Amino acid sequence: MNDSTTGAGHGPALPDGAGEGTRAVRAGLPEPVKHEPTLPGPVFAAHFHLPGDPTGPYTYGRDENPTWTLLERAIGELEAPGRDGAETLVFASGMAAISSVLFSQLRSGDAVVLPDDGYQALPLVRAQLEAYGIEVRTAPTGGDAQLEVLDGAKLLWIETPSNPGLDVCDVRRLAEAAHARGALVAVDNTLATPLGQRPLELGADFAVASGTKQLTGHGDVLLGYVTGHNAEAMAGVRRWRKIVGAIPGPMEAWLAHRSIATLQLRVDRQSATALALAEALRERSEVTGLRYPGLPEDPSHKVAARQMRRFGCVVSFTLPSRERADRFLDALRLVDDATSFGGVRSTAERRGRWGGDAVPEGFIRFSVGAEDPGDLVADVLRALDESAG
Repeated sequence: MNDSTTGAGHGPALPDGAGEGTRAVRAGLPEPVKHEPTLPGPVFAAHFHLPGDPTGPYTYGRDENPTWTLLERAIGELEAPGRDGAETLVFASGMAAISSVLFSQLRSGDAVVLPDDGYQALPLVRAQLEAYGIEVRTAPTGGDAQLEVLDGAKLLWIETPSNPGLDVCDVRRLAEAAHARGALVAVDNTLATPLGQRPLELGADFAVASGTKQLTGHGDVLLGYVTGHNAEAMAGVRRWRKIVGAIPGPMEAWLAHRSIATLQLRVDRQSATALALAEALRERSEVTGLRYPGLPEDPSHKVAARQMRRFGCVVSFTLPSRERADRFLDALRLVDDATSFGGVRSTAERRGRWGGDAVPEGFIRFSVGAEDPGDLVADVLRALDESAG
């Protein structure tokens, strides 16, 4: 294998100040080699030729894979551009990435601070942490409420914007306070993506995300990643991945890398349309609890505008009842009734059907896709009209 196949060679350096579209298109590419593809295909290998001492980058398929290497470089160039010493590790899913940070950094007797309004799997994580003798404290995302329970904590876990409520907290403020108390800081960056915010630049030790969502954006890949700049902490994350074996397949890694090339195009389109949809929804009397950080009147807008470059593709709102929400979802023609978010095809769901979120029965989480904005907004308004009866 030459360097373009193994991923051992870096691609041509991007010019200083390269735009985010340029960065997304070129991220993680190896040095060009005549007659070889610009993005090498997935490497399917459980083991590698390894005569003599076990040295070199690739020894066994649970530890490293050339296709992961290129993807990890690509994500790192988006999450931490120009930051020497930052490292990215990819995982089989977002929850695998989340678990790797929590369970590699915490020990029995430690305390961790989690949001009480975050992703619905966090209560399951809390139960497991407590079973291991770890103290779990929780507080809402909004108003930087986690500040009140930081003393003595080993790790602060931030989710901003929160899913599904879309509250935003001040990452810089929380990170400074946590570090002053000796705590590490991890930020779930799934909803924002690296093009929405860069947690490491805001002071976090880890940026963690589900690549299943907008990063890859096509609803066909399960993936997670952790980017960090603390070498000792990241060594623990890497060791946890090796022990648990929560690794992505090479095909998933290759599909993810391919998809990142269009990230800036997708994020710009989806963010702009999400704002247009939120502006249309605020005129509807049956819609309450409308949240989108890009709306100037949103409670989180001032904080979000200071730390986010784009406000995401998710809009949340509440309809008067469960029945009205179900009729609305049934009436949509351009929107799939499905969970997850961030895909090129719009999706929406009545979030209360899962039972894990403290939301009203008529609460809708709406993920804006890449459809024509006028078509999508018209479909939503029509569905609201038809579901009124």
